[in-house]
Amino acid sequence: MERRLPVVASAGFTAIKSEVPLGMTAQTYRSRLGEYGIRPGPGYVPMPWFEDKSSRAPFLERARTIAATNAALEAPLVFLAMGMDKNAARVLHPGVGFGQSSDRLESVRDYLAEAAQIMVSEGAVPALHPHVGTWVETADEARFVLDTVDENILKFGPDAGHLSWTGINPAELIAEYAPRVAGIHIKDYFDVLSMRSRTDDIDYRSTVLAGFWTEPGYGDANIDEVLDAAGPSFDGWVVVEVDRGTVAPDESIRRCGEWLASRFTDPLPAKAHSHTS
Repeated sequence: MERRLPVVASAGFTAIKSEVPLGMTAQTYRSRLGEYGIRPGPGYVPMPWFEDKSSRAPFLERARTIAATNAALEAPLVFLAMGMDKNAARVLHPGVGFGQSSDRLESVRDYLAEAAQIMVSEGAVPALHPHVGTWVETADEARFVLDTVDENILKFGPDAGHLSWTGINPAELIAEYAPRVAGIHIKDYFDVLSMRSRTDDIDYRSTVLAGFWTEPGYGDANIDEVLDAAGPSFDGWVVVEVDRGTVAPDESIRRCGEWLASRFTDPLPAKAHSHTS
């Protein structure tokens, strides 16, 4: 934390993804962030998939713990995603909805709904976070989950970069569910590489290592369109996220801060924050 927080603060961010170190209390974590003028931001919960229902139980309990921690930090939003295994079928064949199964999708929906209900009971606000390489990857899969789970239990927390990887315009899906959007991960990327991964069946890791992701303002993403799609009444979190930067981490964070400052003429919004990956 001593190494990371001064860099994040100097880039102009006032919040960061909540990630309480092992053995530290939520109160101590919040206090430590405050020393740098930073406050806790949303959390993130990946739910690994197992056909055996009993194997999912520990991850439901982890969702409960993270939800309770974020609630204690007074940052109740938690992005809820399916987990991604490095050897999973969709990691090897990303962005195309590989191996789609309506039966599995219903089971995945039930799993996410159960996790969301647990998280709500702890005072958190879970938001569905579709992610390439998982069983909720495509726009249609996201729609199915959102349309069949009560919006009072599950909000929408899209990742514009991952949605774009699947070949859609993320702004269109965000606009479709705008009243339900609680937070957005914004990304920049190079369209040619996502297209190549889909058409040439290039795996997730190889696509990323080819330089798919980049800092905002350096790639092909229409980030303004994405933010505008959330509507004029949107007051949720904007998460600046670079899964793998094109420069060293400190410089990557600095570029993210510069871009956000140029996008918002006033000081950085209280709910705009960095998510270092």
